[in-house]
Amino acid sequence: MATSTNDQADSHMIKQLLLEPVRARVRYLVKQLKGTRAVAQMLRISQRTVERYVKDQIKKPRPDLAARLEREVKRRWQPQVRARARQRAATTGGIVIDTRARLGYTAPIGSTDEFRIRHLTVALPPQHAARLFDAQQAGAGDQQLQQIVAEGLKEVYFQDGGRRAGSLDEVRFTDIEHLEFEL
Repeated sequence: MATSTNDQADSHMIKQLLLEPVRARVRYLVKQLKGTRAVAQMLRISQRTVERYVKDQIKKPRPDLAARLEREVKRRWQPQVRARARQRAATTGGIVIDTRARLGYTAPIGSTDEFRIRHLTVALPPQHAARLFDAQQAGAGDQQLQQIVAEGLKEVYFQDGGRRAGSLDEVRFTDIEHLEFEL
């Protein structure tokens, strides 16, 4: 579950940089490594070749160089992208969860339990995203992360932000068939 969140945040944001021309990617590496010599050593090409990419004199790298370039850009870009996406989700945007799982709840006697398979796409507010990311950073297991998601679904989906089902005790979130996050 934790890896899924990170991978989805990364892949969505990294695509933007990888669609940029080679020049932009090489310039990014030059900026990160503070010089063309370090980039040349890392990519196993000459310093002059790096300079040609920066000046846009060479536009299409060899396949092996393109693969090394993509790998190095991803490796350096990931922490920045992840941090920005998490910060935005935890402060303003929230997180969208798309799941197909068995969901039910416990409530006072006389109310329906409806413990069944449901397919939900729910936007959780920033405070739930922040709790999820904080727990993930602290090394929480899948069970704890599922509990945080269940509490978010309780508040947003079942209680509709406090407008209904106020006496709901607990939401059970089990038998997960599908779970995706979007920041």
